[in-house]
Amino acid sequence: MANHMSKQWSLDDIAPQNGRRVIITGANSGIGYHTAAILARHGAEVVLACRDEQRGAGAIARLRREVPGARVELERLDLASLESVRAFANRQLSLRLPLDILVNNAGVMAPPRRVETTDGFELQFGTNMLGHFALTALLLPAMEAAADHSSERPRVVTIASIAHKKGRLNFDDLQSTRRYGPMSAYRQSKLANLMFAFELDRRLRASRSRVMSVAAHPGVANTNLFRDGHPVASRAARSVLGSVIGALFNSDSNGALPTLYAATAPDVIDGGYYGPLGLFEARGERVGPAKVASQARNEADARRLWQVCEALTGTAIFHKNYSIPSKQRAI
Repeated sequence: MANHMSKQWSLDDIAPQNGRRVIITGANSGIGYHTAAILARHGAEVVLACRDEQRGAGAIARLRREVPGARVELERLDLASLESVRAFANRQLSLRLPLDILVNNAGVMAPPRRVETTDGFELQFGTNMLGHFALTALLLPAMEAAADHSSERPRVVTIASIAHKKGRLNFDDLQSTRRYGPMSAYRQSKLANLMFAFELDRRLRASRSRVMSVAAHPGVANTNLFRDGHPVASRAARSVLGSVIGALFNSDSNGALPTLYAATAPDVIDGGYYGPLGLFEARGERVGPAKVASQARNEADARRLWQVCEALTGTAIFHKNYSIPSKQRAI
């Protein structure tokens, strides 16, 4: 039944989001921007968490033109810097506001040469996985607070990719220091994202939290991953690639549909993974459960990945002494 319902789902099915607070990483363009615009149009208060403040300001201006009266704000967040992640989380927690939806959307795709984050991690693993792991860990108190104050369950939505199917976790070289391949490192980071979403779900349910962890993927969408940032090829070649992607696969607005579904649809299940139902899961306006590669279901590897992420980021979730600080509950 859930699969049938999901096929029929559209933006018109999104319930009013008034009173809900949302944080979306990488929301200045592409899927993140469209997700922010739709949620704002439905009444949510949306924080656009962006690395580039100039682009973020442009996105805010565009969004306010497109959605008059939108409740949106810009906050700087560089997921390639744990200091920036901590500073962002501290600012958010100091507001004493519940957080209803966290969309771990920002991503780096296939820089041609190995690049490091400010903390010395390989850029894709450090940004796509470690940055979002730390962010989720640090913001969870605000999500638990939302669970205490709303009948709607808060949701962490982590954006994975169909690229995870060819991904492998190389625990002996997670940072690709011995050997770097642009796409192999990207696939590893997106596999890690999906495994994180599943492991977070298991731990949330084990702790009897009302917070949900789900995942989504956009298919193959013509987003800024194909147009700028850290190009795989020359600007001209990437522009051509973007044109081909745009003709054959999802627009970035359609690419946002699985994210919006995962964030709002009532039939979404704990630990669910959603994407387009078109050809090879690459495109389509119909959204439903996505296919999961067997390696993403490896719970032993997921626990190991979790422990590595805790050690590398200095953040921990669900240790035996885990609790929501009382000052952060008082909202």
